[in-house]
Amino acid sequence: MSEGFAAEAIALLDLTDLSETADEAGLAHLCERASTPLGPVAAVCIWPRFVAAARQRLAGTLIKVATVVNFPAGTADVAAASAETARAIADGADEIDLVLPYQAVMAGDDDTAAALVGAVRARVPPGRLLKVILETGALGTPERIARAARIAIGAGADFIKTSTGKTRVSATPEAARVMLEVIRAAPRPVGFKASGGIRTREDARAYLALAEAVMGRGWPRPDTFRFGASGLLDALLAGAAAPDSAY
Repeated sequence: MSEGFAAEAIALLDLTDLSETADEAGLAHLCERASTPLGPVAAVCIWPRFVAAARQRLAGTLIKVATVVNFPAGTADVAAASAETARAIADGADEIDLVLPYQAVMAGDDDTAAALVGAVRARVPPGRLLKVILETGALGTPERIARAARIAIGAGADFIKTSTGKTRVSATPEAARVMLEVIRAAPRPVGFKASGGIRTREDARAYLALAEAVMGRGWPRPDTFRFGASGLLDALLAGAAAPDSAY
């Protein structure tokens, strides 16, 4: 049976609602869905305006509250990103998903990108996670993706994440491999988050298999690997009674 795989993948899931129509009723439903018959998801990922309410709704659970900063545009406004992060932390966010100023990276302005990540890092207390979204579909080339990954890690990212899910090209296995190879070469532990277009059990299996191929068997855990998705949970639960196979 595939309950074992479904439970493993659910434990790695950041259950996400970053839709333009997100509202309080949707937040309540999201938080209810986050505790499943196969165990809780790792986190819910929501707009900053819902952080305080999510913190209250998830009180007494192990589910983290994640939110987005500098999202989705990835501007180079250091002060705005820093202030947005400070508000989210004050409201109770456990995890910050920050969009790297990827246009700056594409223009060769690595210093600006590093400065923004560093400023946000300074606002995220020890014990809370900073995930940096590279927007790999916009970066395009393996060389730019690798450079963006190194910038983010060098400036203090705990995780690097593929995509906002708001561009034409989101997560791809090719981009994920580049990121994982940078993580493998990093001087400290860094996690990986696949986000954008990940909807099926087969998608989940493929990214987990890739992570293990690069980082080693058993590496994907909630402190090292996440999926960012809205529809993946339903696919995992629906397939929980299907025959399982090795990945």
